[in-house]
Amino acid sequence: MDLWGDPAVMALIDTRGKLTAEQVEEKLRTEIERERSDGVQYWALFNQRSGEFIGCCGLRRWIYMPEEPNFELGFHIVKRRWGNGFGTEAALGALDYAWRQLKLPKVYAGHHPDNRASQSILEKLGFEFLENVFYEPTRLMHPSYVRKRPEPGDL
Repeated sequence: MDLWGDPAVMALIDTRGKLTAEQVEEKLRTEIERERSDGVQYWALFNQRSGEFIGCCGLRRWIYMPEEPNFELGFHIVKRRWGNGFGTEAALGALDYAWRQLKLPKVYAGHHPDNRASQSILEKLGFEFLENVFYEPTRLMHPSYVRKRPEPGDL
């Protein structure tokens, strides 16, 4: 409940606000099904030293260009760990998986228009602004980005 049950986190993800325990369970079931159907999902993040739950990060189908089978990067970090570099570290791991394991030609990403921290992370990771897209869960236009696969020598 520290993540999707926190109103501060959910304000950047979904207009429903904090999720109830039942809604969190449903969201987890959706992620498990996503892994079955697409081979990827948002994976749980834990601090390696303490075992503390940090959030989630991973890949999912990019739905805004259905004619192309592409994936988007996403990360959700618990509020008490915002600004500690966990989003960047997790995103780097997910991108490494996208390039090395899935051999994706590109990865998309987006963020809530008020989330400057996510914008900064995406720019730091080499994502380039693509366009604003309507994101149904927040009912807002979200900036979207793309990052092309690095050259083999750069991996």
